[in-house]
Amino acid sequence: MKPWIKRTLIGLTSVTVLAGGLAACGHRAHQAEGPASAERVAEWRGKAVDRVTRKLDLTAEQRQKLELLADKLIAQRSAMIGQTPSPRAEMKALVAGEKFDRARALHLLDEKTRALQLTTPEVITALADFYDSLNPTQQAEVREFLEKRRGWFHRG
Repeated sequence: MKPWIKRTLIGLTSVTVLAGGLAACGHRAHQAEGPASAERVAEWRGKAVDRVTRKLDLTAEQRQKLELLADKLIAQRSAMIGQTPSPRAEMKALVAGEKFDRARALHLLDEKTRALQLTTPEVITALADFYDSLNPTQQAEVREFLEKRRGWFHRG
């Protein structure tokens, strides 16, 4: 095969792979609108509670404590998001001018920190109540799940 044909084919293949990779990585429609709607969060909450209930074979009392924990986590999430439409809009506002808006960035940090400080004790209490309500076998299953789940990309 002639060298120019080989170079052309390698070049076209490289461009195709690069374009495909960028297209795959660039597809983020689930984040395009900002934070998930309340309906979507409620749907995820229901599915998560049902899945945990099924996997751990929870009693009605344990499920009630799990639902309370889920409600506290959703409340904490809402407090962290705040009134702004999206974190992307917040970041755009910080870099909109000639200089980075340090005062606004510190104000946002204070808001998020305050929200965490106010809601985290309730989340910890709800989590502790739920975990303490589990029997030793269920607690072992939770620990085993956490041991297996070492991160997003780690599968081993």
